[in-house]
Amino acid sequence: MSGYTSPFKGKTVLITGGTGSFGRTFAKKLLSEDLCEKVIIFSRDEWKQWQIQQSEPIFSSAKVRFFLGDIRDRERLERAFDGVNYIVHAAALKQVPAAEYNPSEFIKTNIMGAMNIINAAINSRVEKIIALSTDKAVNPINLYGATKLCSDKLFIAGNVYAKHEPKFSVVRYGNVLGSRGSVLPYWQKLIDEGAKELPITDTRMTRFWITLDQAVDFVIQSFPLMNGGEIFVPKIPSMKITDLGKAIAPNLPYKTTGIRPGEKLHELLISQEEARHTVECEHSYIIVPEFLAQTKELLKEFLADKEVKQLPFDFCYSSEQNQEWLSAEKLKNYLEKKS
Repeated sequence: MSGYTSPFKGKTVLITGGTGSFGRTFAKKLLSEDLCEKVIIFSRDEWKQWQIQQSEPIFSSAKVRFFLGDIRDRERLERAFDGVNYIVHAAALKQVPAAEYNPSEFIKTNIMGAMNIINAAINSRVEKIIALSTDKAVNPINLYGATKLCSDKLFIAGNVYAKHEPKFSVVRYGNVLGSRGSVLPYWQKLIDEGAKELPITDTRMTRFWITLDQAVDFVIQSFPLMNGGEIFVPKIPSMKITDLGKAIAPNLPYKTTGIRPGEKLHELLISQEEARHTVECEHSYIIVPEFLAQTKELLKEFLADKEVKQLPFDFCYSSEQNQEWLSAEKLKNYLEKKS
C-alpha cells in the first residue's frame, strides 16, 4: 500500500496463542507484508509449532521465532517478553461446554494467565498490549464468558498499575468464520462424511460474524489508536444460524438439537450499560474506561485525536437487532472465493 507506514515498523511483536487460527493468520500477515522487525509465536503445543514451521516457507523466515511456554507460567512469560515491544494476547481456553465442566482450568488460563501477562509485561517494559475478547464476555451466562469478562477488566485495570507503560487495551468481536472449533468447519466435516441433516441448536439463533482477515486487520488498526484502557469493537454483520446452514448445504434439512449449556440465543457486543461510556467511529465503537467518561474534560482529552459521536442512551449492539446482516448468498460467495 503506497504511503502506508506499519504501526509495527522496527518493533518485535509477540503473539500468545500464536499457533491458533488468529495467531497464525496474524503472524503470516506480519511476515508476508514485512510489517515488523521480528515475530515471536508463543504457545504451549510443540506439535502445532512444528506443523506451522513445515506448512509454509514464510514461517522459516529469520524474522520469526517459536517460543514454547504456557501463560500460566509467569517466569516463562518474563523470559519470552524480554526485548518485546508489542504483544497480542490471543491465548485462551474457548469451548463453552468444556468450560461448564472444567471451570478451574478456564480460570487458571483465562484469568490467572491474563494476570501473569500483565505483570510480566510491566516487569519487561513492553510498550503496548492488545488482548482479544469475545461477545460472550458481555452479560455472560457461561463460565467461558465470565472468565473473559474478568480478563478484560484486568487488562483495563493494568493501565492503572503501569501508569504510562505498557498500555493495555482490548479488542472485542464476534464469531470468527472458519476458526478452529467453530460451527462452520464442524458442519463441513459432517457434510464430507455424508451427513443427511445439519444439527442446529435453535433455528432462532443469531450471531455476529467476522472473517479471520478482518479480525487481524482490525487488531492492527487498533494499535496506533490506543491510549490504554479502551475496548475496541468493530462494526460487523449478524447472521441467522439457518442462513449459515443454507450457505454451505442448501439441500440438507435441519435437526434441532436444543441449546447447549451456557449458550445464548443472541449475543451482545455492547450492552446498554456500556453504551453510556461508548463512542461511535466510522467503522467501529470505542468503549472508554468508565472513570474517564464521567469527567467531560478527561474524556475530551482521551479522545482528542479521534472523530467520534455519542450513542443514544438506550443503545445496545446485539446480534438480533443489528443493522447489517450477512445473507446466505454473501457467505456462499465468500466461501467460494476462499476455496
